[in-house]
Amino acid sequence: MGRTELTERLGAVFRSWVEDPGSDAVATELVEGRWAVRMAQQTRDFTTVWVEPGDRTVGFEAYVLPSPRKRLEEVYRLLLVRNHRAWRVHFAIDHGGGIYLRGRIEAERADEEALQYIFAEIYELVDLTFRTLVRTGFGR
Repeated sequence: MGRTELTERLGAVFRSWVEDPGSDAVATELVEGRWAVRMAQQTRDFTTVWVEPGDRTVGFEAYVLPSPRKRLEEVYRLLLVRNHRAWRVHFAIDHGGGIYLRGRIEAERADEEALQYIFAEIYELVDLTFRTLVRTGFGR
């Protein structure tokens, strides 16, 4: 399967989620070869998951928080503890210290069921950690 076919197949899944009134997916858009899928959340308004179809893999990335201003060691420890129990995605930090959730699967495994599991894990990790990370890293 080529990247174009994979991109179209992913888009069909994401559009079906947006059209489903019971889904947390509220919008999707193809931006420069990556899908942006916006999910409504319980602990914060929305999380956007960027989905990047490649030749052999599909990558996932969701922004969680900017670099914490306080208690970095404690924040990083919380992330590592969560990573220990994560299955399909993991916490990562960028060069500026921003916190993300990232994952990758083989392109041929990127069917609707696998996508649902990945998005469910992203949703759950944001809901389980967001408030604690904000309190710990920003004192709010």
